[in-house]
Amino acid sequence: MTTIDVISFPRGGRVTPAPRHRAAAAAGVRRSRLDRVVSTLLSVILVGGLVAFAGLALGPRVLGYRTATMLTGSMAGTIDPGDIVVSAPKPTADIEVGDILTFHAPVADQHLETHRVIAVRHTADGRTVIRTQGDANAEPDPWRATVRDDTVWQVVHVVPGVGTAIRALRTPAVRHGLFWLALGALVVLGSSLIWSRGEADSGLALAERRAG
Repeated sequence: MTTIDVISFPRGGRVTPAPRHRAAAAAGVRRSRLDRVVSTLLSVILVGGLVAFAGLALGPRVLGYRTATMLTGSMAGTIDPGDIVVSAPKPTADIEVGDILTFHAPVADQHLETHRVIAVRHTADGRTVIRTQGDANAEPDPWRATVRDDTVWQVVHVVPGVGTAIRALRTPAVRHGLFWLALGALVVLGSSLIWSRGEADSGLALAERRAG
């Protein structure tokens, strides 16, 4: 038996669609909303990535600040491992006890250190000698650092946890996983758009045939 969809025409001329068409229309609306949500989410991720890139890669070159990732727990409670520290230049003559500085430790490997100043002394010959200590360390650092430049790098802001995410993104496994995830998301989004367009075209063709 052939199934015929019944369309009623009230006096006012308004067309009442059959239940099957109403369900198809509702499904199309839901897919359209899902497409908008996915598109908005991808846009937010893209914009966030661009902002993070600009802040961490371009900002230091344009605005003159520096960024570094805290790798140890020596400043835990103030700066935790994985936090990003943002440092700005400060005149050496203005160093004060309590400042948190990022500097190269005066040891063989000259590793980058971020610790708090606990003592500062300006010598008669113009040198500035500082003593530093990590907030989480029981003892001061085993050195006295002589500042030879006109400026030092003082920590002015801490971005929690971003360094951990950046280090994770640099690992091969995460990079490959994100690549395939992004590719899959694009395929799903493209397929959804094509499917929605196909159903819309089919519905339009059916309506035109019936109108004819």
